[in-house]
Amino acid sequence: MAWLLRPIAAFYGGLIGLRRLAYTTGLFKTQRVPALVIVVGNVVAGGAGKTPLTLAMVRHLLTKGFKVGVISRGHGRETLNTRAVQHGSLPQEVGDEPLLIHQSTGVPVWVAHKRAEAARGLLRAHPEVQVLICDDGLQHLALARDIEICVMDERGIGNGWLLPAGPLRELWPRPVDAVLHTGTVQIGQGFRAKRQLADHALNAQGEQIPLSSLLNRPLHAVAGLARPEAFFEMLRQAGLTLARTTPLPDHHNYQNWQAADKNGTVLCTEKDAAKLWPHEPNALAVPLILTPENDFWTTLDTLVQHRIHS
Repeated sequence: MAWLLRPIAAFYGGLIGLRRLAYTTGLFKTQRVPALVIVVGNVVAGGAGKTPLTLAMVRHLLTKGFKVGVISRGHGRETLNTRAVQHGSLPQEVGDEPLLIHQSTGVPVWVAHKRAEAARGLLRAHPEVQVLICDDGLQHLALARDIEICVMDERGIGNGWLLPAGPLRELWPRPVDAVLHTGTVQIGQGFRAKRQLADHALNAQGEQIPLSSLLNRPLHAVAGLARPEAFFEMLRQAGLTLARTTPLPDHHNYQNWQAADKNGTVLCTEKDAAKLWPHEPNALAVPLILTPENDFWTTLDTLVQHRIHS
């Protein structure tokens, strides 16, 4: 099937090349904003750990004394306008990932159909922000960026072919400032990161429930992710007994969720929680923690210091 789809992939690659050429020659305008822009993205379709890395980078840069903001398209939202993510925002208004980032870090987060508009809106409201992290958007060339970070998981680049014959959104390799591998196996050069679950879950009131208290209990795990089985396997590795699993599409809205067995406990990801809790108020969200190796932070700090003063 992949071989049969290669002509379409070649056509897609041609369009990508023409689009990049249009930005390179100035036919399409690249917009620059008065802040250091770091793009966290990937080159394969599906999730690879971009949002967990964005969260880790926000926290790291805050400890270095920088004023940080985050911009995103807000995938999965039902609105198209430019807006700030606020306390009380709904996932369908701003997207599940931007809502998670704002709730977890407290930094300004804005969403817009065009990321440059999100950046301008955020900086008008928060002119003190020095560093903007763009959650996804490696292929969004309309926004000028100072640092590009590509995230890869154990899939690597798959068969190395462009969509739809393969998983690639664009040709690889291509220049980026850093590659971070979040999977159990590193494929190619770059830095490593460890992905693990926290030792606790969160209820709808924000209280921490130790995972150890859930041992030997039948659990129903649900995940609306690009690869939900990875979440289920991490729960099993933590010693939890999954009596039932429900894999759902990425950014699933849970509008038709049927309440689970009253005697069971539902576990979900932090990204799913805000959408699931209105229908399943007793569900518990298990945070995912991404820990890049120290050399990654050293490289990031050097890049930021060099480019923020250049």
